[in-house]
Amino acid sequence: MAHVITYHDTRGTDRSHPTFSDVVVAGIAPGGGLYVPDALPSLSLEEILAYATLPYWQRAADLFSRFGVDVEAGRVAALMRDAYGSQWADPRIAPVTEVVAGTHVLELWHGPTSAFKDMALQCMPLFFSEAIAAKQAVGTLAEDFLILVATSGDTGKAALDGFADRPHTGIVVFYPAEGVSDLQRKQMVTQAGDNVGVFGVRGNFDDCQNAVKAAFGDEGFSAELREHHDLLLSSANSINWGRLLPQIAYYVSAYADLVTSGGVVAGRPMDVCVPTGNFGNILGAYYAKRIGVPIGRLICAANENRVLADFIATGVYDISERDFVTTPSPSMDILISSNLERQLYELTRDAERTAGWMASLRAEGRFTVDRETFHHVREHFAADSVTNDESLACIRRVCGEYGYLLDPHTAVAWEVAERLRDVNPVLVVSTAHWAKFGTDVYKALRGIPYADALPADVASLTGVQLLAEVQRMAPEGACAPRALAELDDAAERFTGVVDAGREGIEGAVREWLARD
Repeated sequence: MAHVITYHDTRGTDRSHPTFSDVVVAGIAPGGGLYVPDALPSLSLEEILAYATLPYWQRAADLFSRFGVDVEAGRVAALMRDAYGSQWADPRIAPVTEVVAGTHVLELWHGPTSAFKDMALQCMPLFFSEAIAAKQAVGTLAEDFLILVATSGDTGKAALDGFADRPHTGIVVFYPAEGVSDLQRKQMVTQAGDNVGVFGVRGNFDDCQNAVKAAFGDEGFSAELREHHDLLLSSANSINWGRLLPQIAYYVSAYADLVTSGGVVAGRPMDVCVPTGNFGNILGAYYAKRIGVPIGRLICAANENRVLADFIATGVYDISERDFVTTPSPSMDILISSNLERQLYELTRDAERTAGWMASLRAEGRFTVDRETFHHVREHFAADSVTNDESLACIRRVCGEYGYLLDPHTAVAWEVAERLRDVNPVLVVSTAHWAKFGTDVYKALRGIPYADALPADVASLTGVQLLAEVQRMAPEGACAPRALAELDDAAERFTGVVDAGREGIEGAVREWLARD
């Protein structure tokens, strides 16, 4: 086993220096902080470019070894073969496509659920189960784990698929009942597996996330699960470091591929534009930059829930009087960007300040960083936001000009990348297949404003039926994945909807545990 890198947390509460396996199982530190590595590896340009000669699973395995995971190298390789294997529609896993000179798209949606969350959630559950099995084998752990997940759409299905029938785990997912697309909902509620559960929540994503966090913080509920069900709680949301490490890998991989294709000169920087709500995806790019990948600007692309764009522009994070907006890019409809805490800590290395900002956010709905920290934010990040109709117009324009069909999240990134284009080639991060958002892609291609209703004959179609209408307008080859096209034929296993809040979440878990 290579040198093991240990971890500490952003609020300075866990001083035990846990290993990778420890933090993947724990999910979040005592006191609510997020785990970060005690040290970061360093990759030379030659080592980065060598990734281009390797299949993706080997690229990921190599990166994990450099981050000092406490798993034997041969076992890491075996798990990566499973994570990035035949379940992917493209054997390249995360291909880079040049759509127009200077603008390249990193396609992260070739996995089984057609969203970028697969990049981490085909991988993280394997290491999670591995860690539990190892701890149980040596007698340091007796319980299994229950994974609770709040999702704005794509994380839920990806987590369900990744954890389904995995040993030592159960998983229950909570999604905003009126805040996901028809296809996203059907993907979740039709999920197979004996260890999975799904509930809608009356409210938006922040309501789901806050309620799940409250359940995690309820010591009485944790004691009940442990005493009566031999279960401990953990999370598969992007606050778990096990989600972030696989995301770093695809930025290293993308740079190697860009150099090979001639999209960037070796050693010269690329800019990266990421549609982001919870800040985890763009944080992966930041860590890739830190370990040696030549990345210039990290461009944060926001939708009408523009709290991150405003923060990067002003240094003030304020949701105290900000309305939650429903958009065509629901996976970004987030006001509390959990992974920003990690970013602020990495820019300051100051747990006390980081904890203070998070306390202010909880108590007052806002915080303001100091001048030095704001300078560091501006050193690395640029940002802009896109309105609902601008994102739909971008889908139509790119399709018409280049014959490339974007989903609404990627359209937000494309639009911002065009506005903020500089001298560097830009990598637009594409986070979902267009078919997951057929209603809004239909509106985009027909020139229908986002707020307007679909024509009556179209509105009566299911999400799957609508895909056929979109494909009639789409460029040749823009086909819906089979797993989405067959959703209407799948039985809906989960129909429950609960109230937002800790009581609703805990009641749902009790109901699910009593299902047998």
